[in-house]
Amino acid sequence: MRADMEVPVNEHNHEEREPTAVALRASHAARAESAAARAAALIPYVEQLGSDGHADAAWKIAHAARVAAQALAVLSESAPDPAADSRCARNAAASAAQASQMGQLVDADAELSAVACRAALNASQAAGVAAGAKYLGTDEGLNAEADAAEKAAVTAAVNAGWVRPGEAVPSVATGVRSPEVMSMMHL
Repeated sequence: MRADMEVPVNEHNHEEREPTAVALRASHAARAESAAARAAALIPYVEQLGSDGHADAAWKIAHAARVAAQALAVLSESAPDPAADSRCARNAAASAAQASQMGQLVDADAELSAVACRAALNASQAAGVAAGAKYLGTDEGLNAEADAAEKAAVTAAVNAGWVRPGEAVPSVATGVRSPEVMSMMHL
């Protein structure tokens, strides 16, 4: 294309895209924060049960909570980008699902724990679909499904006793973000 035939950049169009990215970020960030909180809430839950046979599960929960916190930190440190933001939400949800599997193990497959674990897996899958290569976090319908799945996961975690409304969620240090972990998280 000749230089004199280039389509001029319309500042109005750029401004229209920016609020969309910002609005999408709010949705992805809320989901990531919720999933990270679900993972972190399992730390004191398992600690209160004592260390009898739960040391490995406690370590895995703490690690999952740290990875979820890393995803949330990456999201908060970058400019709005629906694809990257949705990957952060997906990673936080996947980490919360891993923590939930350990919660179910610690609870000896109690019914409410099994339901909470299934809800966490559903939230992780919905977040993964929303972040998928075809839509890159921009499909409103898929994002709404992921939001609903996250809310259901929170409700199930509350019912299982893993999350206690009104109780502070423990702060989780992100630790060192190695290039390997960042690559694994597709960030």
